[in-house]
Amino acid sequence: MASPKPHFSVFVLILCFSTFQCSNTIGNGYRLISIDKSDDGSFIGYLQVKQINQIYGSDIIFLRLFVKHETDNRLRVHITDAKNQRWEVPYNLLPREQPPPPAFGEVIGKSPVTVQEITGSELILSYTIDPFSFAVRRRSNGETIFNTTSSDEAFGEMVFKDRYLEISTSLPKDASLYGLGENSQANGIKLMPNESYTLFTEDVSAVHLNTDLYGSHPIYMDLRYIGGKPYAHSVLLLNSNGMDVFYRGSSLTYKVIGGVFDFYFFAGSSPLNVVEQYTSLIGRPAPMPYWSLGYRNVSVVEDVVDSYHKAKIPLDVIWNDADYMDGYKDFTLNPVNFPRGKLLVFLDRIHKMGMKYIVISDPGIGVNASYCVYQRAMANDVFIKYEGKPFLAQVWPGPVYFPDFLNPKTVSWWTDEIRRFHELVPIDGLWIDMNEVSNFCSGLCTIPEGKRCLSGEGPGVMCCLDCKNITKTRWDDPPYKINATGVKASLGFKTIATSAYHYNGVLEYDAHSIYGFSEAIATHKALLSVNGKRPFILSRSTFVGSGQYAAHWTGDNQGTWQSLQVSISTMLNFGIFGVPMVGSDICGFFPPTPEELCNRWIEVGAFYPFSRDHADYYAPRKELYQWGTVAESARNALGMRYKLLPFLYTLNYEAHMTGAPIARPLFFSFPDYTECYGLSRQFLLGSSLMISPVLEQGKTQVEALFPPGSWYHMFDMTQVVVSKNGKRVILPAPLTAVNVHLYQNTILPMQQGGLISKEARTTPFSLVVTFPAGASEGYATGKLFLDEDELPEMKLGNGQSTYVDLYASVGNGSVKMWSQVKEGKFALSKGWVIEKVTILGLQGTGQASEIYLDGNPISNETEKIEVSFEEQKYVVENEGESKSFMVEVKGLELLVGKNFNVSWKMASTINGTH
Repeated sequence: MASPKPHFSVFVLILCFSTFQCSNTIGNGYRLISIDKSDDGSFIGYLQVKQINQIYGSDIIFLRLFVKHETDNRLRVHITDAKNQRWEVPYNLLPREQPPPPAFGEVIGKSPVTVQEITGSELILSYTIDPFSFAVRRRSNGETIFNTTSSDEAFGEMVFKDRYLEISTSLPKDASLYGLGENSQANGIKLMPNESYTLFTEDVSAVHLNTDLYGSHPIYMDLRYIGGKPYAHSVLLLNSNGMDVFYRGSSLTYKVIGGVFDFYFFAGSSPLNVVEQYTSLIGRPAPMPYWSLGYRNVSVVEDVVDSYHKAKIPLDVIWNDADYMDGYKDFTLNPVNFPRGKLLVFLDRIHKMGMKYIVISDPGIGVNASYCVYQRAMANDVFIKYEGKPFLAQVWPGPVYFPDFLNPKTVSWWTDEIRRFHELVPIDGLWIDMNEVSNFCSGLCTIPEGKRCLSGEGPGVMCCLDCKNITKTRWDDPPYKINATGVKASLGFKTIATSAYHYNGVLEYDAHSIYGFSEAIATHKALLSVNGKRPFILSRSTFVGSGQYAAHWTGDNQGTWQSLQVSISTMLNFGIFGVPMVGSDICGFFPPTPEELCNRWIEVGAFYPFSRDHADYYAPRKELYQWGTVAESARNALGMRYKLLPFLYTLNYEAHMTGAPIARPLFFSFPDYTECYGLSRQFLLGSSLMISPVLEQGKTQVEALFPPGSWYHMFDMTQVVVSKNGKRVILPAPLTAVNVHLYQNTILPMQQGGLISKEARTTPFSLVVTFPAGASEGYATGKLFLDEDELPEMKLGNGQSTYVDLYASVGNGSVKMWSQVKEGKFALSKGWVIEKVTILGLQGTGQASEIYLDGNPISNETEKIEVSFEEQKYVVENEGESKSFMVEVKGLELLVGKNFNVSWKMASTINGTH
């Protein structure tokens, strides 16, 4: 369907280039020469450059401006060449509304500039004509959230050249910014002034701090506290070209080496609203199978399963790195170490137990005439090209070519290869690695004659091809050097040459950072078609929208305390990026890892959304049972994780439906509490479960920040921290223990746990209900989603899912709990019951005079009901010691799939006693 055309009066504009004067500045800005409203409510304008210069190349003379309020809370500002098509993130990969195409050879129209601002429900765009600049502000409070007007020497006018774009926005100094990744942020999740952030996908170890890593996510969230209220918004520059983003505290400047300005502004105003609005554009996160929330280990030995079971440490997934392959070639098996017959027996055994098996796959296809995968790839012409031939690189198999996932034929070929491999080995998912894309060589390479080049015999990473630099095109050496790999490396350094090309002539220069994204889409399509189950894909390289198809791990980290600390910030950032299923290699990828550090790491990693232990092939073994103390820490932390699987799976559903991160910074739940804006050493799962880990060597205590309210310790629910106005508390943290606290007003669904998620899923449910400690009145809510977890879709209405809203209240001497079930048939078919309810924070003793179920007394009808009471002591600032009570009711056998209503009158109390 064609886009509506704008209405202009037209005229022929004749240019006299002699009138343009050279300037020593990078750019001198543009003048708005026309703007008009289109039939669809959008605005189209034209800009003319004020002065041309040759710094970083010649300015593009005419630009086309497209402005549209796409929703009540989303505004788009798109600026491109008015006459020539420029590269943009492909609309078929990231579906979104397309602006009208450039005018190309048409005359450029001119209409009077009478509109002064473009208003929407919440966001208003205003602009100046000469020099052109624009600002975006909120209608609700008048706050300007983005302003390109140059108010001081911090930044200049907008620049738009073929290979260099620059634009800046002013910022209030008290704004808190988050995002702009992927990088390892040494200072925590909050962006630091006077830092630059480079976005260009690279195979750079996550050990390197503040350096462009495996993904590119040009979005930031801005959180401000204005007039006693928090306001959050986000800004996305949808551009896949390399860029540097400079944050100076009072301003932020983009310096981009190609593409277009395609800004999306998300009004928020809460952090959770922002992510919901963002993922409504880029795609909701992928639904994950239940088993993917279990713990996993990357291993090469069969005894791992038995050893984990013997140590009573949960384990759900066995992963294999490239050692399972024949000569590191994709879709093959090593006939010596992984003979198919023996492997199939092993897989049959673990599949019957409910465990899963995932293998790694790298995009580089070995150049080997006897390799069937290579033969079929050549026959289908699926590779990225350079000067008419497949571009040659080197990775683990030796010389390789890279599939071009922008080519529809490649997607079909890839699907067929995954189908063939699945018939060979019944894998349960794929781990796609090295897809930045990584190359051990740089430049234009040939296979050396008379020299044996690496072909899978060892782990060598040295380039053994004959290579020379490529400098013949303007794409190989752009005039502006982004800070690639932290040292301004050339764009083709250890990756594909930027003048290589994809399907339909798309340059690697433009498409480089979407390689992993396009591979994830192809892999998702392939797995879905192969077995019809919900795909699980783990991708190292990611881009805007990757969360719709894949999970992510944070790459090659080190077994250091700093890598442990940084893992939290990276995890939280990816939730903002719309990739909630994320985690880091537990205990570190590179050797060595001290025992104490591995203890502390599993105590954090057990609560990563994606929880996996993975180490370098040549590192000492790091399975959790290798150390006695680490095994104890794992039993404690993973034991709690497996009890929390219903809660985590419900968060997975919430992420899929609304984009809400699974792991969140504290400011997501407590935006009014500004002290947590820069907090990166604690995090939340969902809105209310707080993890406060030890992140430093030799510590057996941890200082934790508690936002206002009551917080209950999950490992000992008689312990409660009551924070009146927010406070820091020193908590005991022995080597094998981690502090996990549940916030007030919450109903947390749990099960009894187990060593495999399939086993844990069959156990009875329990509910933990938290009221403010000692409150005479209170209200709590929770939710629970259950489904047949390998169905492709995660949704209600298919007859194989159940959703339960949970409620509880205390007041007038009564405690009440009830549920509202949607589509209970599935849960009823499984026979799931709620066997126990634990209520925390009750005033007095909470002892029940009589318990009622759906209005009928049950305490005298059965001897199965057991009620117990325990005291909870706490200290309130300036008020001294107080106490509340924990009540536990066992033996209820409430059907999960059926509405229930439980209540009791509490016995009267005087000063907390009968």
